Amino acid sequence: MSSTAPKSQLRKRLRSLRAELAKASPDAAERAAAHAPLHRLPAIASFAGYYALGAELDPSPLIRRLAGLGAVFGMPVCEGPDRPLIFREWDERDRPVPDAMGIPAPPPHARVIQPDLVITPLLAFDRKGGRLGQGGGHYDRTLALLRAAKPIFVLGLAYAGQEVDHLDMEPHDQRLDAILTETGYIEVVRP
Repeated sequence: MSSTAPKSQLRKRLRSLRAELAKASPDAAERAAAHAPLHRLPAIASFAGYYALGAELDPSPLIRRLAGLGAVFGMPVCEGPDRPLIFREWDERDRPVPDAMGIPAPPPHARVIQPDLVITPLLAFDRKGGRLGQGGGHYDRTLALLRAAKPIFVLGLAYAGQEVDHLDMEPHDQRLDAILTETGYIEVVRP
């Protein structure tokens, strides 16, 4: 798929494609998690996932595998439209609370964590680590802040059919370190 259309048109097309991919591959999340090469990922004390919305690939099977390593698990919390995300530790005994965007998130009393690995949703990716998100810039702002504080590993979770040949990246866009799909693990090689 070409990514030469304006981003708004591209996002609309990709949301439709992602919905089709989700219907065609209802077991994609489990297959993707099975492909995760845990021995090739960096050592992590904490990691963050996300709450899957719409046709986003569900990270739950991957989260269960990573939690099996003993790492602390956190979920993103949006505190406002132009603010970076924070990550709060998730305790399954807690009841999710909608964040500023209405997305279920850990409650305010949950501890804030600085994850070593961040699993990100996306609309499209390329093999150079390019990521096209929903357009709000939340992950780009957040990943830039996290990377300024310490090394982190960013893992895009997607359907294989979300791959495009090339994404035009802007200076503020944050690249992925790897992509995990239902067909395998793609390690990004930096030039």
